[in-house]
Amino acid sequence: MPKVIIIGPAHPLRGGLATFNHRLAKAFANCGYDCSIWSFSLQYPSFLFPGKSQYTDDPAPEHISIHTRINSINPLNWVQVGNEIAKEAADIVVVRYWLPFMGPALGTILRKVRKNNKTRIICIADNIIPHEKRPGDTPFTKYFIKACDGFITMSEKVFSDLRTFTQKPALQVLHPLYDNFGTPVSRTEARRHLQLPAEEKILLFFGFIRKYKGLDLLLEAVAALKPRISDPRSQITNLKLLIAGEFYEDEADYQTLIDKLGIRDLLILRTDFIPDSEVKYYLCAADLLVQPYRNATQSGVTPLAYYFEKPMVVTNVGGLPALVPHMKSGLVAESDPAAIANAINEYFRLGETHFIPHLRSEKEKYSWDHLVNAIADLADKSRKDDSQK
Repeated sequence: MPKVIIIGPAHPLRGGLATFNHRLAKAFANCGYDCSIWSFSLQYPSFLFPGKSQYTDDPAPEHISIHTRINSINPLNWVQVGNEIAKEAADIVVVRYWLPFMGPALGTILRKVRKNNKTRIICIADNIIPHEKRPGDTPFTKYFIKACDGFITMSEKVFSDLRTFTQKPALQVLHPLYDNFGTPVSRTEARRHLQLPAEEKILLFFGFIRKYKGLDLLLEAVAALKPRISDPRSQITNLKLLIAGEFYEDEADYQTLIDKLGIRDLLILRTDFIPDSEVKYYLCAADLLVQPYRNATQSGVTPLAYYFEKPMVVTNVGGLPALVPHMKSGLVAESDPAAIANAINEYFRLGETHFIPHLRSEKEKYSWDHLVNAIADLADKSRKDDSQK
């Protein structure tokens, strides 16, 4: 049985990366691999972490072997863990890369792993050039990239960024559907569970709140829509914006903007971390998901929307327009409050039935098996390339 090790966040760490890694481990197991995850005993020092907690209270995923071993700031640990993983003699190591801060730790671990002369190292690159730039980004990323044999990206933007660093083998693969949050429920049941209004139209902003995600643009768009929301003849009468996700920056600026715009009565704030067990209720409760990003590579929220068949308004940045074909799975708008407001109004003019057939057609492209096969193909290619040198 071929062996695969995934290096990246896993339970009890929380968030989209951990969720993805759990689901990928399951996909490898389903395809006949012996798969485990090597995660972090210390992912971020507390002073660098923007949220309230790095950890979840949810139970550990079943049937996944998780080794909580990596300390992101301890070089002695990097050497030790690298030697331990090298001894595992896995056929493939799949390593997640999302932040240059992780470059020194992961790059050092992988250099130790490579010394076993067997394991092929495939990176799933969520970001190459980060959304928020910091000193050291470029050298840290270069150091990491040199330790890898091949790369998977999930957007054209990341693929393009990768090519500014390396010409090593790389494939672009669609972000698979998150199908591990439970069976969809009816809108009525979801709203009852979350104690949301039964009859009102609900926009959803979902996920961690950071500057690049453009929540302030969406708040201004809602303010622009306010006259229509109060007009009984309008298609968006009784519209509310549900904000579901934890602040990863200063909340006060948003609260000030909300009061300045005079839209507090149009908002439903659920700004604590949303546990996995609650995710399906938020997606199923909404009429429309809005991603008003200022910049983006890809978004883990988009595959969620596809799985729960939720139409989207996204902005024309990064990989989002390619993931959400305009007038099919949703609407694409410029990163401007007026444009976002117009797209929201257009969605309700067209109605959900316009989008559902396209959502169901598009979602068939998002397969975990396809990702597993792409990783295996890259590993095989790197072996052949080495044998021909």
